[in-house]
Amino acid sequence: MTVTQVTNEAVPENEMRVLLRALDGQRRHVLGILDGLDTEAVRRPVLPSGWHCLGLVQHLTLDVERFWFRAVVAGDEETIRGLTTADEAWNVPPDVPASDVFDRYRQEAELSDAVITTTSADAPLAWWPRDLFGEPHLHTTRDVLLHVITETACHAGHLDAARELIDGRRWLVLT
Repeated sequence: MTVTQVTNEAVPENEMRVLLRALDGQRRHVLGILDGLDTEAVRRPVLPSGWHCLGLVQHLTLDVERFWFRAVVAGDEETIRGLTTADEAWNVPPDVPASDVFDRYRQEAELSDAVITTTSADAPLAWWPRDLFGEPHLHTTRDVLLHVITETACHAGHLDAARELIDGRRWLVLT
């Protein structure tokens, strides 16, 4: 088989592995930029909107990883029933340790990975809350994965700015 004779079936599998690696890199960035911050710092709002780093990580856990992969892609009925309003994800109760929020993000990423690796790139969405959001703008697992990579990267950038405002630390990105 020559390079130009790669089957259509092999391309999506390789593509999904590459996309999953890209998502994993953004997840590591989210956690890495916050490494070493104490509890007070991860809860301190540094922008006028009032969000804090810990709330953003919880948002990524619940509204991004859990919503898009376990609910939308996999159609997990238990997950769908457990969904809360968007504002709730950003609010981390004071008695919840930061380590619990970070651990839950890691756990949810593992659950997402299980969905991604067992679902075809071209698989249609299993569920979509049309009553809340109208018709879906994403249609396949691939679409969702690309969306989540973009959203996670965007929020990693927000965390970069927040961290620099908190203590001057910057995330080194080699290009």
